[in-house]
This record gives sequence, structure tokens and C-alpha cells, in this order.
Amino acid sequence: MSKDFTHLDEEGRPSMVDVGGKKVTQRLARARSVVVLSDEILEHLEGDDIKTRKGPVFQTAIIAGVMAAKKTGELIPLCHPLGLDNCQVDIYINDDREVIVECTASLSGKTGVEMEALTGATLAALTIYDMCKAFSHDIVIRETRLMEKRGGKSDFKRD
Repeated sequence: MSKDFTHLDEEGRPSMVDVGGKKVTQRLARARSVVVLSDEILEHLEGDDIKTRKGPVFQTAIIAGVMAAKKTGELIPLCHPLGLDNCQVDIYINDDREVIVECTASLSGKTGVEMEALTGATLAALTIYDMCKAFSHDIVIRETRLMEKRGGKSDFKRD
């Protein structure tokens, strides 16, 4: 069974999905971006953050991620503007010395929050890049992907 694109009308024109008839359910989405920093940048790690003249990198990225998730409807043309109930951005360094950025967004609503979580994780990763580029441009942002979705027609979880 093939799925049709949801953002096209009968004539194939771009169209916002009409969620007026959907029922309100609890929605949650979690997205992850992986940021690979050079050893030169990681040398500046103090405790659980990198300190720069611009301020603490991860703390600033957390704020940027939350702000971005809240503005997703303004940034992506066919996304509904949503009033999030909650948005959390977590940043940590894993055993492979990669910076893991996770954004979890939730609300009670008629449409999902996957794009909000993805936008939050992406903008937090971009903020890390911006704040660390003075040390080195040897920075890679990769693997931005949806990790979990709950609510709506189906649930999804990636290990």
C-alpha cells in the first residue's frame, strides 16, 4: 500500500493539512542531532560545557533549540503554528566524544510535533557550530533524525 503525500491537494498543489476534524491527543516527539567536534575544540571542555567569549556553548544551544522549536510554524511553510506544552533540549558528550543534542517537544493537540523536535535539535546543533567556529571549522553536524513519536495515528521509536 503506497502512501500519498499529505501536503498536496487533489490538483497536486502545496496545501496545509486540515486538522480540524482530528481529535486532540497527547503528542510527543524526540529528535537527535550529532555534532562532531575536533580535538582542538574539545580541549576547551570544562566540566559539562565549553566556555567561550560568547558564553557557555551548550547552555546557549539549549536556549536556541527551545526558541527554534517554538518558531517552527514560522520557519517551515506548511507546518501548523503550535503552542507547545513543553520543550526540552539535552546536550551531552557520548563515549565516542560526539556531542549528542536531543530535543523533546510535546503538546495536547490535533497534529504532531515531529518538526518542532527536529527544528529544535537542528538549531541547537547549529548554535554549537556558531559558537565553536572561532576555535576550528573542523565541525560536522550529522544524523539529524526523529528518534521517537507518540500520539496520533501511530507511534514510532528508534533504538
